[in-house]
Amino acid sequence: MQNKKRVRRLYVVDYLVTPDQRIEHGAVLVENRHILAVGGVSGFSIDDELEILRFPGAYMTPGFIDTHIHGAGGCDCSRLQDSSNSLADMSRLLGERGVTSFFPTVVADRPERMLKNLEALNLALQEDLPGAAAAGINIEGPFLNPVKCGAQPVEYLSPVDLGLAAELLDAAGAWARSMTFAPELEHSDQLIALLVDRGVKASMGHSIADEAQAMRAIDVGACHCTHLFNGMPPLHQRNLSLTGVALIDNRVTAELIIDGHHIHSRMVDLACRCKPVSQIIGISDCTMAAGMPDGEYHIGPSSIIVKDGYSQNAEGLLAGTTTMLDTGWHSLMSSGHLSETLAAQTVTANPAFAYGMTDRGVLLPTRRADLAIFERKTNRPLLTVCGGEIIYRAQ
Repeated sequence: MQNKKRVRRLYVVDYLVTPDQRIEHGAVLVENRHILAVGGVSGFSIDDELEILRFPGAYMTPGFIDTHIHGAGGCDCSRLQDSSNSLADMSRLLGERGVTSFFPTVVADRPERMLKNLEALNLALQEDLPGAAAAGINIEGPFLNPVKCGAQPVEYLSPVDLGLAAELLDAAGAWARSMTFAPELEHSDQLIALLVDRGVKASMGHSIADEAQAMRAIDVGACHCTHLFNGMPPLHQRNLSLTGVALIDNRVTAELIIDGHHIHSRMVDLACRCKPVSQIIGISDCTMAAGMPDGEYHIGPSSIIVKDGYSQNAEGLLAGTTTMLDTGWHSLMSSGHLSETLAAQTVTANPAFAYGMTDRGVLLPTRRADLAIFERKTNRPLLTVCGGEIIYRAQ
C-alpha cells in the first residue's frame, strides 16, 4: 500500500485568535489533517515542499463549532427526507461561514417520525460531508413542558417515557450527544440517569422548573441549559427558576442564541457577567431558512415564515434563526462586552470542551486542522479548513 502524499501548508494572516490569545503576524503550519505549529510567522522556516497561503488584511480563528442548529441551506434536520436540500448542502453552506463542526438538531414530532428521521440522520452522518463535519446529534424534545413549548407543537410533546427515550437514543446511535428535557416533569431523574449512562448530555430547557426542581436535576447529573432565557421563565427577585439557577450554578454550561434578536443585549451582558465565560456556548439555533431567501419553511412539523431574515411561526413566536455563527459571535463583543478572544472561545473552545471534543476548538499543535480565516475590515469569510482540507475559499 502506498503512503499518502504528505501535504504541508503554512497559513499566514495579520493575527491569530487561538482563542486563548492573540498572536500578531501569525501563522499556522498544517501537515495533512493536523496542526504542526502555531506562532509568529518569523519563527517558521521555509522549504520547497511547503505551500504558503498568505492572507493580508485577515485574521484566523479555530473553525466554529455549532452544537445547536436545526438546519441551513434548505435542509431541515428534523425532517431530512422532506427537505428541499440535503445535509450535504447544509454542510457546504456552513463551511462557507467558517463552521467546521456541527450537531444536526431535531425537534419533537410524532414518535415514529422522530425515530425514522433519527435513523436517517444516523445513516447520513456515516458518509463524508463536503463542508463542515457533523460531530453529533442534538435531540430537543419531546419531553418538554407544554407551557414553554415555543414553536414546537404541543401535540407532539410527551411526559417522560424512558422506553421512548431509549428508542430515540438507539435510533441516533453513537451520534447522540445531547437531549433537552424539562426537569420538572415526573420521572426526569430517571431520564437523567439514562442519559448519563449513555454518555449523552442532559440539557434542561423548555421548562418552568423552580429552584428545587432545577437543583435536584443538577444534583443527579444535568449539566447543561438549552438556550438560556428562551423557553423558560423570566428572572424574578423572589421566585427563583431554572433561569436563575443556570445563571449562577457553575456546574451548568449555558447556551446563548447569539443572533442579536432572541435575547436583549443587556440580558446577554448579564449572562456574561454572571457565568464564567468558559461555561457560555454560543449557538445559532438556525433553521433550514439560513442562507435562503425570505419565504415559507418548516422546522420538523411546524411551518415557519421568514421575513427580513426573522423566523416566526403563524402565531408570531420566534422559531429559530437565520443568523449563523460567523456573524452572531460578534454580538458577544458588543452586547456581552467580551474581548475578541473571549467571544471567540464561546463558539470554538467552549463547545469543544463541553462535549469532550479534545481534538478541536483551539489552534494548538497535534489538534485537528480546523481553521477559519476572515477579512479584518468586513469579517467576511475568506477560507475554511476542516481536518486539513480546504472546504471553502472565497472568490
